[in-house]
Amino acid sequence: MLTITRTIRIPDEELDFAYIRSSGPGGQNVNKVSSKAVLTWQFAQSAALTGAVRSRFETRYARRITREGCVVISSQKYREQSRNAEECRAKLKAMIEAIVAAPVERRVTEKTHGSHRRRLEEKRNRSAHKQGRRKLHPE
Repeated sequence: MLTITRTIRIPDEELDFAYIRSSGPGGQNVNKVSSKAVLTWQFAQSAALTGAVRSRFETRYARRITREGCVVISSQKYREQSRNAEECRAKLKAMIEAIVAAPVERRVTEKTHGSHRRRLEEKRNRSAHKQGRRKLHPE
């Protein structure tokens, strides 16, 4: 059971792990051992997420979701299968924790006096700079 919050828990039955060979250097060990872990979670059919959390997850991580509605996470950071599997679970947990809290609506505020003054000063400086580019007409 992957526990994200008190209310969000993903059963282990929903998490499918596959183990394949890692890429990169490593000598004979990398050619013999399937240590890379690939986690597949069908979040579209999962009852663990509420509607609002599911929609935020879909919008934020749309690039990670397959056509079938699966999230695929992989890890080959470690040499052991179990540590890579735990890394995948930690990545999924971090992804869900990032979208659990609803985003705070920004309150519209007025421009500060200082920012208004700085903007006008910058406009004056830019105008003077451009005025200096004009040709001088001797009288």
